[in-house]
Amino acid sequence: MAAAKDYYQILGVSPQAGTDEIKKSYRRLAKKYHPDARPGDNVTAEKFKEISEAYSILSDADKRRQYDLMRKYGAFGAAMGGAGSRGTRARPGGGTSGMGGAGPTDFDSGIGGFGGLGGLGDLFNSIFGRGRRDVVEPIELTVGIPFRVAALGGQVAVTVPVSESCPTCGGSGAAPGASVTTCRECGGRGTVSFGQGGFAVTRPCPACRGRGKLASAPCPACRGQGEVSVSKRIMVQVPAGTEDGQKVRLRGQGQRHPGGGQPGDLIITFSVEPDRFFRREGVDVHCTVPINLAQAVFGTKLKVRTLDGRRMVLKIPAGTGPGRKFRIRGQGVEKNGARGDQLVEVTVSVPEELTPEQARLFREFAEKAGLKY
Repeated sequence: MAAAKDYYQILGVSPQAGTDEIKKSYRRLAKKYHPDARPGDNVTAEKFKEISEAYSILSDADKRRQYDLMRKYGAFGAAMGGAGSRGTRARPGGGTSGMGGAGPTDFDSGIGGFGGLGGLGDLFNSIFGRGRRDVVEPIELTVGIPFRVAALGGQVAVTVPVSESCPTCGGSGAAPGASVTTCRECGGRGTVSFGQGGFAVTRPCPACRGRGKLASAPCPACRGQGEVSVSKRIMVQVPAGTEDGQKVRLRGQGQRHPGGGQPGDLIITFSVEPDRFFRREGVDVHCTVPINLAQAVFGTKLKVRTLDGRRMVLKIPAGTGPGRKFRIRGQGVEKNGARGDQLVEVTVSVPEELTPEQARLFREFAEKAGLKY
């Protein structure tokens, strides 16, 4: 049986890692293995898909909690820190052997009510893949978007790693001209069961990959997998007012259905990139602009950049002090058909050095104005 994936190992973090550490590791690995960095490299595309899968589980508090519970109770075997119970091998008839004690509980027939473990059934199926033949698990990706696109809305290009039926073997995994026989491991059923700690799990047969048949020679193009990793590029609409961590589900844009049915969905989590000038608070945006001492004393007019790229004239009255804020209405974040405001905070820059003559004149001014120094 193929070993289950250890998502912590895939991301290179410990099981005690915090959210920030997991996110930082994911971004580093996603940048390194992004399909756009090595077009046509199936190994890189598969690695990227594996990294995205791991992050989708470990970045979600509920999924991570359930995943950790399964590791704790041995659902992934002793090698991943489980309970250490003796595993079993499926018999062609569908039963299991090598388990002591009470009869096993079949995950496929009611894991949702398994003690205090909550909805482990759905998560278990998503981790091992294709637990139900009529459902394709969604692909989950985190996509970085510019601050202005998140605020005003727009489109971003997203590269999605997916699997397609191998064009050479048509998905059979067999080399051209190879003989095909019934899989002895699963008896042609395409599924096997294994026991762990008093329950049994049904999953696709690792020997035939759920096909129920084995070829005398594997397809050279897909190495007997029946599918190849490819990348598709789609344009994703970003709603105006999108916040960091907001998700969008795109129906039918995920993994293909192995039986030719409805493709799976694509779930995108938006990660809003910080802007060097703007910061957001609700539907308002804030920015800071500097003025010099003379402008603060006598007043001035400034051209201030707005979210949509325009420059608006802002009147600064005489006697403006540092920290004073001015509001430009209707230039904030757009959401639900309305827009917030832009708040401009003023900072006053003071010259670090004065010539002797400048110092004398300023001292005279301060004394006449009654300013203490």
